[in-house]
Amino acid sequence: MDDQNKNLLIATGLSFVVILIWFLLFPPPEEQLEDQAAPNAVQAVDDTASTPSVAPGTTSDATPAPQTEAADAPRLKIDTPRLAGSISLSGGRIDELILKDYTVTLDEDSANVQILEPVGDGHAYYALYGWAPGAGLSGSDVPGPNTEWSIESGETLTADSPVTLRWDSPAGLVFRRTLAVDENFMFSVTQSVENIGEGEVSAAPYGVIARHGEPADRKKFFVLHEGVVSMADGELSEIDYSDMPDLDMNQNEGARAEVSQVTESGWIGFTDHYWMSTLIPEQGTAFKQVSKYDERRDIFQTEAVLPTMALAAGATQQVTTQLYVGAKEYETIRDYQAAGVDRFIDSIDWGWFFFLTKPIFWLLHQLHMLIGNMGWSIIALTLIIKAILFPLAYKSYVSMAKMKELQPEMEKLKERAGDDRQKLQQEMMALYKKEKVNPASGCLPILLQIPIFFSLYKVIFVAFELRQAPWFGPFQDLSTPDPTSIMNLFGLLPWAAPEPASTLALVFIGILPILLGVSMFLQQKLNPAPADPTQKMIFAWMPWVFMFMLGGFASGLVLYWITNNTITFTQQYLIMRSQGYKPDVFGNIKSGFKKTPKDKDADSGKKATDKAGK
Repeated sequence: MDDQNKNLLIATGLSFVVILIWFLLFPPPEEQLEDQAAPNAVQAVDDTASTPSVAPGTTSDATPAPQTEAADAPRLKIDTPRLAGSISLSGGRIDELILKDYTVTLDEDSANVQILEPVGDGHAYYALYGWAPGAGLSGSDVPGPNTEWSIESGETLTADSPVTLRWDSPAGLVFRRTLAVDENFMFSVTQSVENIGEGEVSAAPYGVIARHGEPADRKKFFVLHEGVVSMADGELSEIDYSDMPDLDMNQNEGARAEVSQVTESGWIGFTDHYWMSTLIPEQGTAFKQVSKYDERRDIFQTEAVLPTMALAAGATQQVTTQLYVGAKEYETIRDYQAAGVDRFIDSIDWGWFFFLTKPIFWLLHQLHMLIGNMGWSIIALTLIIKAILFPLAYKSYVSMAKMKELQPEMEKLKERAGDDRQKLQQEMMALYKKEKVNPASGCLPILLQIPIFFSLYKVIFVAFELRQAPWFGPFQDLSTPDPTSIMNLFGLLPWAAPEPASTLALVFIGILPILLGVSMFLQQKLNPAPADPTQKMIFAWMPWVFMFMLGGFASGLVLYWITNNTITFTQQYLIMRSQGYKPDVFGNIKSGFKKTPKDKDADSGKKATDKAGK
């Protein structure tokens, strides 16, 4: 096999490796699920999440056995300016919650986003409250996940009118649960117990958020955390859904669980890409925090178990906790933090470089408020970041220009040194010293920029404010892939492009991925192609491979990459020209279509062979 074919095979193999690694690290977004806004029928609950088995200070480990929720269980309506839903009186569960402000898609007939869902449809997701029995009580003496509550006061839970549920225990206790909700997404749940019996008893109040199976629309993207998120005395903890089955088996909890004791302030719940649910005990109160996975029933669960309360005859005890269920809106969460929820803003997935992502997002948010358009805000943000990093870029490109000027001298050194690598290295170092050039000085500024650009990428990916954010024309949702394609003349025709998950969408990509490929291609052509045929082949294919691979990414991310590539190209071109090196972009493009001497020799040999054969 001749060298040309070997190099072609190597280049092809390396291209496939690049594609494979990229898809492993950056899997394309999954297809949007169908609308799930219609209220679900309440069905049998034979796999309801268990209650905490042992609360701090309790002496009993009895738990109420799961029962069956009747399909016609009474419900209490929820109706606020931003929320709709209902509470099941079977267990007093908050298990139906719909966001009035947000729809699943931009279609006119799209249903609203539903976060909490009753048991019965396979994706149950709900919050429930109860009491773990302590001294003098058994599991049947305290309310659990299937207790049938009655309405003591209120008809509909609104932002102005709380409701109170009541349950009379056979042990001579009266349990009440008062639920209130504000104008956004925060519920207040006050649990009280009155001992009208004769003896002293004890019990521990708890709150649970349970999720049956992983969320159907989970992104499974490495840059995004989805699963448990908790704060315990200032320490943030995250557990992905996929990692919860690997938790240690906890005998007290009866499942795989991670248990920690919070001494002062904390919260725990589940977070998805744009939504979350969080249990928030009163700040300054100690409680037990539990992340649990029940393998047998495939239920993910978070718990907040408060200290045991002793209840003398005739006495009453009560405790109030909060429950956040809603969108991960920056300003809303920030306001709750200002109101006393410790570090609640960290429920947003800021990532490892939080010290960069937080100020970058703040700047994007301020630009969006000023400009009023997220697309132009992303472009403005990228311009500002590139301006801040200009000194580093300038130093890097100046070093690159100087290295280009030394290229002829380097070639002469290689010819003189021949195969003597040591002599070549010595003469190269002498040349660098003479011309005052440090080859590493061009790399260091680029390395310093990597965390900043990764943080910018992270912000654009996780920001809730990007969801269904319009730019212009056909780009009405920057959190979804480019809606244009040659099949709709890049948005000029009034029909949709192929579905993002379809094969056609991988071929007939939109205008933004094409512009991305072109910007990468032009940036690459600032420098002549490598002499090595294999490297030349890889570099030639890379912009177009990335163009197709990134076609299914959110258009806001692709817009950021295009802007970044364009600014980088402009900076590099102007700085290198200012240093006396004139990049021949069009000449490099032309040379890419010309055959190398090795290719010409191979063609000449082939023609000579064919002629001899004739």
